[in-house]
Amino acid sequence: MPPDRPLRNRLNDLAPKDWLKFQKSWFVHNPPPRRRDVLRHPAKFPETLAQQFIEFFTHAGEIVLDPMVGTGSTLVACLRSGRHSLGIELNPGYAALARQAVTQERAALGETAAALTADVIQGDASHLAGLQLPPIDYVLTSPPYWDMLHARGAATQKQRRQAAELDVTYSTDPADLGNVHDYDQFLDRLCGVYVGLKPCLRPRAYLTIIVKNVKKGGRIYPLAWDLAARLGQTYTLKDERIWCQDDIRLAPYGLGSAWVSNTFHHYCLQFRNDAAP
Repeated sequence: MPPDRPLRNRLNDLAPKDWLKFQKSWFVHNPPPRRRDVLRHPAKFPETLAQQFIEFFTHAGEIVLDPMVGTGSTLVACLRSGRHSLGIELNPGYAALARQAVTQERAALGETAAALTADVIQGDASHLAGLQLPPIDYVLTSPPYWDMLHARGAATQKQRRQAAELDVTYSTDPADLGNVHDYDQFLDRLCGVYVGLKPCLRPRAYLTIIVKNVKKGGRIYPLAWDLAARLGQTYTLKDERIWCQDDIRLAPYGLGSAWVSNTFHHYCLQFRNDAAP
């Protein structure tokens, strides 16, 4: 490229330096402490992390969807980034919290966010046909990590059980994927949600899924890798970014008897909605 020709950025509004920084295959992100009003949700997604992905994969004014929006982190990040957003949430209580978070963020941002839509749809992302979604420029989401919130041994779960106002699981709804105990059935239903998004996605739009592999019963269930393999048949799997957290205390799992890792990373899987070959 001749040095006097400006870069034509078809993907986002970032300067080349910021673009290159995001291309690193791993990164450390330690979320700020959760506000007390959103502690009820047992696995809240950090707005600060969501904003980084939104600003890389979209231009200002484009539309972002989170089909499992929880308490609204993606919507808040979109308001801060100047993007329109839609969130789908099965749990009515979390949908209400998401709307409250949007209202509070709008008040904080003032005129900056006045023209932006940030809508919460209380419903099941497995049934998108009746929701009449607009064309979507980007999907950012983090699914339930199978049924691991039902594991009673986790120290964080024990702490949450002692606080009556904090949820230990997402819900008791059988439609909630976090309540599906058979791994293959869970994987089928989860992939069905993401495959069902394809008609809504613009050509070459990206889909980012943030997920972990799961330890259960002394073995690893490769949830992230299984999603990559399955969804790679519908979308183009472009790459992964490894989100590392280095502010979590180590625990002596298996000390002196067996290998059990302290897992402080997530996989951020990037897919693109390319035309069928």
